Amino acid sequence: MVKIDRLTRLIGDFTALVLALLILLVLYDASVRYLFHSGSIALQELEWHLFDVVILLGIAYTLRERSHVRVDIFYDRFSDKIKAYVDFFGTLFFIIPFSLLIIYVGFDFVMLSLAQLEASSDPGGLPYRFVVKSLMPLAFILLILQSVSELGKAYTKIRELS
Repeated sequence: MVKIDRLTRLIGDFTALVLALLILLVLYDASVRYLFHSGSIALQELEWHLFDVVILLGIAYTLRERSHVRVDIFYDRFSDKIKAYVDFFGTLFFIIPFSLLIIYVGFDFVMLSLAQLEASSDPGGLPYRFVVKSLMPLAFILLILQSVSELGKAYTKIRELS
């Protein structure tokens, strides 16, 4: 579990750097567009691609940091033992099956993109769209790994509180 958490932390740090780069890129792009009435399709697509990287690679890190969305108005009122059960069963019956479904459904989608070496359809767009699409199954594999770590933590907490 510690190794999975370390890997997720490392990917989270990388994602934070990508986010900083994205912010600078958006600032530059907006400035050039509004001050000089100039723009670039490639820059706009790079922004989308970096945004995809941040979202996809940030999923597992968000779970690790317990910053994911859930109904906190109920969860916060639960005892620690009930919270551990909710975390355990929520991970086991929702996060992992959903991740497996995304990997299964997305596999052909990604393979087709790779086979075609999919690129932007816009003139002046980026040529490597297939690289970003390939992050989809990787992101959910990372989420499953982090989910296994979270299952272990929840199980340990349940055992401690019993």
